[in-house]
Amino acid sequence: MIELIEKIEGEAKLDFSFKDELIDYVKIEFLTARGIEKILQNRPALDALVINPRVCGICGHAHLIATTKALENCYDSIEISQKAQITRELTLNFELIQNHFKWFYLVMTPFFGMPQDPKKAVYASSLMAKAIAILAGQYPHNSYSIVGGVTSSFTNGDLIKVTHLIDECLLFFKQNLVDVDFEEFWICDSIEHIFEKQGDLVDILLKIIYHNLTDMGKSYDRFIAFGENSYFKRGKSKKTVVSEKLKIEHVQEEFISDSYAKNVYYKNKSYEVGPLARAMINKIPLIKDSHRKYGDSIFSRILARVCETAQLLHHSKQLINIIDIREPNYIKPKIDIKNLSGNGIAYVEAARGSLIHGVELQNGIIKDYSIITPTQWNLGCGSRENMGIAQNAMVGLKNTQEAKMVFKSFDVCSVCTTH
Repeated sequence: MIELIEKIEGEAKLDFSFKDELIDYVKIEFLTARGIEKILQNRPALDALVINPRVCGICGHAHLIATTKALENCYDSIEISQKAQITRELTLNFELIQNHFKWFYLVMTPFFGMPQDPKKAVYASSLMAKAIAILAGQYPHNSYSIVGGVTSSFTNGDLIKVTHLIDECLLFFKQNLVDVDFEEFWICDSIEHIFEKQGDLVDILLKIIYHNLTDMGKSYDRFIAFGENSYFKRGKSKKTVVSEKLKIEHVQEEFISDSYAKNVYYKNKSYEVGPLARAMINKIPLIKDSHRKYGDSIFSRILARVCETAQLLHHSKQLINIIDIREPNYIKPKIDIKNLSGNGIAYVEAARGSLIHGVELQNGIIKDYSIITPTQWNLGCGSRENMGIAQNAMVGLKNTQEAKMVFKSFDVCSVCTTH
């Protein structure tokens, strides 16, 4: 049975096989490709700062910052001010937050008999879009992050505006998703405590329990995160055992026939990326409790993405408090990139998980460029003997409607997958 999945920034084809009235294999195909990696070849290095934010209409900031860092890592040494680093991290946080709100209200709520609520999605995400515009100069698809820093400049008054937007977003969260005191939320280590509250998230989680769906969407219980900053940690987790040792040489890519998406493995195994993976590696108490009771199911996956939204809002306020606006936005590199030869690789945590950019420069010209996106990790189409994360999570389900819900719980993006 073939199902065409839409509203994922493009399309995907799921070819279901059934045995004993249960799904026993799903072939995942992405039908189009745009060839960004090929487009970048033999272009001047700085062209990537304009092209790559357009890999995706939602996570353009993640691609921009990954591009900037990959180019910067071609240098033997380069100086970046703390102000520029915090600015990049803030805009990336805001991009993740606005994505999570859209995913929750536009993608997930309809599966649970709740009406799709564009007003809530648009209002909450627009607050973060305004915050990005203040710090980056425009939104979306800006190129404000450059080699050596950022091009934008802001005042204390601008930071007050951004703080106000964060506070408005926190209020929206409290009034709509979970009516909980945030300081209480940060340290909460019991999912039962959340059940005592009111809100759209609570309604969904209780419906999952009521309809006996708590085992739905379980996969390999393996998680990985390559990006690292002042909040996210780098590492991998098998069930609850976390290791910080990761080597890029253990990351493998391969093309699958009939699909324009590349599979990604770490030591020949599939790993889940995204908010649940980051929460497991960061050892967030509430998510650890959810995982202990419900594993790597849609229950934990939904809770982790919403929990991360609140955590990033709180962390962003902390970052604003340590910005020194007297620091330079940009520090000119000692070597002009037009004369630079070298290799650089960068890791960024995008909304859907770990994003990896790699570049090879020869005298300032891009000779090779590679992009590994989060959806490649989660949506790889492996064989029956070595299925990808989403494939494995759909096996054993009764029908394609359940499978679609599990598939979209990974926050699917077609264009990122087929760059």
